[in-house]
Order: sequence, then C-alpha cells, then structure tokens
Amino acid sequence: MKRTILVADDEKNIRNGLQIALEDEGYEVLLAADGNEAWKLLVSSNIDLVVSDLRMPGLSGQDLLKKVVSSFPMMPVIILTGHGTIESAVEAMRNGAVDFVTKPLNLDRLFLMIRRALTNRELYDQNEALKKELEQLKRETGSDKIIGKSEKMVRLMDRIRQVADAQASVLITGESGVGKELVADALHHFSSRATGPFIKVSCASFAETLLEDELFGHEKGAFSGAVSSRKGRFELADGGTLFLDEIGEINQSTQVKLLRVLQERSFERLGGEKTLQVDVRLVAATNRNLKDEVDRGRFREDLYYRLNVVHLDVPPLRERKEDIPLLIAHFLQTYNERNKRSVEGFTSRAKAAMLNYDWPGNIRELGNCVESTVVLATDKTIHLEDLPAAIRNAGSEERLTIPVGTTMAQAEKEIILATIAHCGGNKSKAAEVLGLARKTLHRKLQEYQLATE
Repeated sequence: MKRTILVADDEKNIRNGLQIALEDEGYEVLLAADGNEAWKLLVSSNIDLVVSDLRMPGLSGQDLLKKVVSSFPMMPVIILTGHGTIESAVEAMRNGAVDFVTKPLNLDRLFLMIRRALTNRELYDQNEALKKELEQLKRETGSDKIIGKSEKMVRLMDRIRQVADAQASVLITGESGVGKELVADALHHFSSRATGPFIKVSCASFAETLLEDELFGHEKGAFSGAVSSRKGRFELADGGTLFLDEIGEINQSTQVKLLRVLQERSFERLGGEKTLQVDVRLVAATNRNLKDEVDRGRFREDLYYRLNVVHLDVPPLRERKEDIPLLIAHFLQTYNERNKRSVEGFTSRAKAAMLNYDWPGNIRELGNCVESTVVLATDKTIHLEDLPAAIRNAGSEERLTIPVGTTMAQAEKEIILATIAHCGGNKSKAAEVLGLARKTLHRKLQEYQLATE
C-alpha cells in the first residue's frame, strides 16, 4: 500500500520538485501552498506524513505543527528550514516534529528521515492492532494472564475450563518459566471456588524441616520457638485452592502426610492431637518428570497417582512461537505502564531475531527481555542492537566477509550485492536495509555495472 505524504511550502519550485522526487520513490504526494491549505487537506484526506516549511503565509509551519500534534498525535512531521531558522526548527522538534532538514535539500537525507518516520508509524500501528487483538483474546478466553492463540494454547485453555470446577487434583507439568502458576490461577479463577482463597506454596523455598510446618501449621510448644499456635497453608486454603509449586522437591516424610490429606481430607498440626478437616482443591506443578522420580524411588507412587488425576502440560515457548507477537504486545503494555515509558514497538529485524530465538527460559525470559529493553530504550522503538547478544545472534543470520585490502568501492559493491540477494532480489527492500534512497541504489548499481546482475 502506497503511503501518502503532504508537502506544505510556499515556494512552488520546492513543492513541485519534492513531488517529482517523492513520487519517483513510490509515494503518493499532496501539495499545499500555505499552512491553512495544508490543514484542510489533513482533515479531509488520509495522510501518513507531513513535510512542512517553517515560514509560510497565513498559518505558519510552527502553528500547523501545533495543530497536527494536538489533533493527530501520531502523525510524523518533518520540518524544512533555511540556515537562518535552525533554532526555530529545533524548537519545532521540541514541540513534536520528528526531525528537520535544511535548504537546499539533501534528498537522500530527507528520504532516510521519511523512511524512519514511516517505519515508526507502522510499528505504532502494528502495536495498536496487536493491543486490540490482545484485548479481544482476553475477552474471549476470560483470562488476562494466559496469552496465546496457537493451537496448543487453545487446547490448553479448553482443558482448563473443562476441569476447573471439578474437585480432582491437578498436576501441571512444563519447563521452568512456561507459566504453570498462571494455569493454576486460571483453574481457580474459572472454578466455583473463585471467591475462596488461592494459596500458593513454593516447595523448593523451604528447608525439609520447615515445609511440614508451612503446610500443616503447629501448636504452641510443638518445638523450640513455637510460642503460639499457627495455621498452615492447608487451613488457610480451606474453601479454596492450594497450589503446591515444585512438588517434586518435597521429602518422603512430607509426602506421606500429603498423601493422607489427599485421601482423608484431614491432618493434625505439628505437636497437635486434634484432627482438622479441610475442603481444599489441590493443584501441584513440577518441571521434573515425576514418573522418572517414582521409578528411581525418590517420589511415592501412590502420591503420584493421587496428584496426577488430571494432567495439564504447558508447552514451551519454542513450540508456540506464533504467540510471541501477542506476548510482546502484552509485556510492552505492562512494562511501559510500570516504568512510565512510551516505547511503541520492536523493529522488524528485532522481532525476527526474537522469533528465531528458542527462549530456553520461556515466557519468564521473554518478559524479562521486554522489560529490560523498555527500561534501557533511548528511542521510541527497540532495534536489533538493543537486544541481548544471545537473542540478537539467534538463527543463522547471514554474514559477509570482506578481506583486508579490499577497496572501498569493491566493498560497497559486495555489500550491495549481498543485501539484494538477502532481500530476494527486491531492490526497494535492499535500499531500505542499506539506508539508501531507491534512486541512489539504482545509480550505484549503474556505476558498478550491476543493474542486470
């Protein structure tokens, strides 16, 4: 789709010259002889970018810029200025212009500015479209935490809804960072227990001697330092859901007591004689293969089968890469708000690297990556160079080796040829990658007699 550029300048030669040059670059061009005419075109036409002179009769370039920023905040405006009004052009950038170029115009520089501005606009539009898709997905799934439209995630969400209101125990498996806790949260949210407590315990966070106390509580005097009685997590979860993360880390003694609770729905506090009854739906999660742990004698077989009544496996991110753009949009929105930033999106090269990367740390690693780049961003967009090295170098990115002693002309020729080949012969795309105007690229091809290669 062709982009439309509005050129506003009271000098006819500049207007007409820019029209010819921009149309030659593949843009649609509208012309205005002053600010008032430009404003009428802006409110009545579908315009993607404005190139405006600073000094025009009637409505000046500065005043036109203020109206554009107020009414079309995402519209990029590039200012044309003479050497005597550079200070005014700098002021215009403070007021919202994306850049300025001095007269006489350097067309290659202007074209580069336009491409960058339109790329940023396109990234913003893509991000807005993803945000809308994200909100629609959240409404359809009823969950604002589990993000995904891939076949595997759709099946998982269907299974979550199907078993959410059952009383059966659920075992959630999956690699570290895939979002097992979010699945447990969704099970609770979609169940009739949603108004009850949702208690979480990370079994790996407690020493063996402390985990029993954490789960079952204790009576006063049960051990040295027990100056008062204390409820355990099972009591706190009564009427709701208890989520035991990293269940594979619990010792044999605690496994026996946990098995009894699952069988009889009763237990005693440490040091206590009174048997307590609880109504708790147990959800457990692990990144281990518990069946292997059973075979090795490290996990009780009877407890394994009590936990694994319903099994939900959360796929790793590398197996559902089509969900990455939605997840990026989700994290971008979250971390922009949390860190008071306004990053608009990732460039196509950055997104390509993120799609090539296998994300061994899964969603947790992706979220950390997005937050880091948002916090450290110096631009409205995240570029390939802003990503961590491991992600930046993901995939088999093509490289070009130029021997020492090669002339600049020969090196330039090799780079141009390699880039055109990388872009599948698309010279317009190659020009964009190289940061050249299309006419400049064609001229260089003719210079090196490469036009037909």
